[in-house]
Amino acid sequence: MADADDVRRLALALPGVEEIASDGFDFRVGNHGFVWSYPERIPGRRRVIRTDIAVLYVGDEAEKQALVLGEPDLFFTTPAYDGSPLVMVRLERVDAGRLDELVTDAWRMRAPADLLDD
Repeated sequence: MADADDVRRLALALPGVEEIASDGFDFRVGNHGFVWSYPERIPGRRRVIRTDIAVLYVGDEAEKQALVLGEPDLFFTTPAYDGSPLVMVRLERVDAGRLDELVTDAWRMRAPADLLDD
């Protein structure tokens, strides 16, 4: 089981990462977001920042669909994210090792070339 503190610890351990001020967590590398708190939008209600759910950059629609269809208890998406290479992960259902892999992969896809290992 992971939480927002785990996301913060993992993200800030990566080179070139900055945390943007928010009601939850929001991490960028090279001015590109790679993991942040899920801004839940329910029609007729105010937006709620969910720190128990992380939005992750996954690179492309194929990867997004593979995660959502392959592990629906862990990953999901919403119509607001249609066409975007982003997936939501339920933090209470992911272990620290898997979360580390997910955050690092998201960072690698968004980081400038000079920050990546050869």
